[in-house]
Amino acid sequence: MTEISQPSSEGTPPATLPQALRKPRLRRWEAAEYLKLVHGIEVAPATLAKWASTGGGPGYQKSLRTPLYPVGELDRWAADRLGTIMRSSSDTGDAA
Repeated sequence: MTEISQPSSEGTPPATLPQALRKPRLRRWEAAEYLKLVHGIEVAPATLAKWASTGGGPGYQKSLRTPLYPVGELDRWAADRLGTIMRSSSDTGDAA
């Protein structure tokens, strides 16, 4: 299995990603694959579609009828969703 490097701070996709995922904006199915490969978050494209109408998912832009997810927005959303690193189950996640 190929090791995927972490995204850069500018929101550019890692160079080790498959070519189809190295674009500045990704279609819904590509965004789901990107979240899985880069952040380990498994989410179905249908779930992203539901979140697009109900809220709670990553931000996106539209080109006519096509939703496009900016890579930087996917990275920000994943970081917020994952939260802080904890050292034990008794950690509350609050900054000390």
